[in-house]
Amino acid sequence: MRAIHHIAIIGSDYQRSRAFYHETLGLPIIREVFREERASWKCDLDAGNAQIELFSFPKPPPRPSRPEACGLRHLSFAVADLDAEVARLEVRGVACEPIRIDPYTDKRFTFFADPDGLPLELYEVDPAG
Repeated sequence: MRAIHHIAIIGSDYQRSRAFYHETLGLPIIREVFREERASWKCDLDAGNAQIELFSFPKPPPRPSRPEACGLRHLSFAVADLDAEVARLEVRGVACEPIRIDPYTDKRFTFFADPDGLPLELYEVDPAG
């Protein structure tokens, strides 16, 4: 295994989720298709070294757990300037938690949520990497 290729997310409201990931977070769309046989949209978004596959399905069940349950806990985005990204999101109406410091790496991070409550993180990294 060499890298993460994609992360798949099912939104309860496709247009709202598409607007959040594409317009609010600023992830470019690679391709978008409607799969008529499944009554489902699929939108591939460029997330740097990986892609986010955003899906819609008729009446998906709600997320059954909180982040501390077994399974995927959250999705984290690397950013060079955490303060600027938090300010950019807050101007767009996205509430971020207070910035914290990772006690093991001394890096700053914060959490926020997508329209369905999926926990997302911004993690500050050195601009060169």
